[in-house]
Amino acid sequence: MEYTELRIPIIIDDETKELLPSILTELGFEGFIEEEDSLLGYIPSVHFDRHAVEELLQRLDIAPFFTFRTVPEQNWNAVWESQFEPVVIAEKCFVRAPFHFPQPHYPIELIIEPKMSFGTAHHETTAMMMEYLLEIDVMGKSILDVGTGTGILAILSAKIGAVNIVAIDNNEWAYRNALENIQLNNTPRIVVKQGDASLLSTMNEFDVILANINRNILLNDIPAYMKVLKQNGLLIVSGFYKDDLPVIDDAFHRVGLASCRIKERNSWLAAVYLKTLP
Repeated sequence: MEYTELRIPIIIDDETKELLPSILTELGFEGFIEEEDSLLGYIPSVHFDRHAVEELLQRLDIAPFFTFRTVPEQNWNAVWESQFEPVVIAEKCFVRAPFHFPQPHYPIELIIEPKMSFGTAHHETTAMMMEYLLEIDVMGKSILDVGTGTGILAILSAKIGAVNIVAIDNNEWAYRNALENIQLNNTPRIVVKQGDASLLSTMNEFDVILANINRNILLNDIPAYMKVLKQNGLLIVSGFYKDDLPVIDDAFHRVGLASCRIKERNSWLAAVYLKTLP
């Protein structure tokens, strides 16, 4: 399939940069790469509507700065392979693509096909979420991974002993990519569903909820998370900046979540909250 690559220079405010992927997803964009100076978005060329993109970016006051180009189908895998290097998390977990060689001296290995879904452990938020999973005891625990992307957090959870793992994402590409990566990692007990937080109304409670999304979605969906998080369960979140913490903290504390731990990396935060109220 031929894709169109949209390039937006990162000369915009942090809030707009944070919201762009979710806004562009509504136009049909299926994946994103954040480079040092640009955000790249990818959409099947047959679905690319230049006029709709221009209107959207004009509303955000960034229309004059974007460019786009066609990425031929035959070059697509090469593009991703050239941008994906193995990652080591906490000296315990080795994350590689299928085209990399294994490193058996690491106790945990994850194989992630680096397509257009978020979650390869390169981004600070994913890395911090993985570190938290390696620090807490999830053996025998039930896990909900919201906005699963590649499925990397759900797969790591399975590798370290979690059970009854459910991963959801509203993006069809991410849904398919997560299923592929689950098969690559031989973790078939993970259940993947396509959809948003509205799916949670039919689910049982979980010991741990993982949500690496963004500030606005976290704030909007917190009531849904609370309904399926067990008493004394953990909510582990990331995808927001240091400046967003007061707003996150206030909203979470008001529904009965106590802050336990915070990590910071390059102004990105990840945090663990404990459910203290029924």
